[in-house]
Amino acid sequence: MDLFARSWTALRTAIADTPDEEFDRPSGCAGWLVRDLVCHLVIGAQDILITLVTPADAEPTVNAVGYWQLVEPPTGEDPLDALIPRLAAAYGEPKWLKFHFDDVGSAAGRAAELADVTARVSTRDEVLTVDDFLHAYVLEWTLHHLDLIAHLPSAPEPPAETLTATRDLLERLAGTPFPAAFPDRDALLIATGRRMPTEAERAELGDLAKRLPLAVG
Repeated sequence: MDLFARSWTALRTAIADTPDEEFDRPSGCAGWLVRDLVCHLVIGAQDILITLVTPADAEPTVNAVGYWQLVEPPTGEDPLDALIPRLAAAYGEPKWLKFHFDDVGSAAGRAAELADVTARVSTRDEVLTVDDFLHAYVLEWTLHHLDLIAHLPSAPEPPAETLTATRDLLERLAGTPFPAAFPDRDALLIATGRRMPTEAERAELGDLAKRLPLAVG
């Protein structure tokens, strides 16, 4: 829960502090501007709210790692991915998108804080504890924080502890550690295809380089 709160608060603060004129810059998500990414995060916050009020009695079927799956890298043809830019554009001025994100995002943060972490919830046809569900979202928030600041060099980085936790989740999902010499931020960017490895980094990756990028969905 603490990692969820840290990652979510840091991301919300970074978005609130992003000047309106930067919303038309590219994000780290291929094909999406910053405003498109923020619109996607509104949907993510709604998912938190919906899931936390969808209790389940069954035994958990997945944990924080099992919540995610390795999928094919996005092509831009997914209907929801294509819908996001149109939704983002419908807000018009960035201030309205910021307002909606802050409104829903604050509610999601409060709901997570008040939730019983031992309770079970259902989402995506799976059952997991609230603790595992919130921990899974540390990966989502941290990777998208990196996407937000990809072309905003003065913006603050995600908290170090959430970078480390996200690396751990991604390594467990991949079933292999990333090179110890890679700082957490670089490991995440390279592993998920957000930047290409240098020749030296590719050599350190060894056979893992053939499996990259790791797309998570």
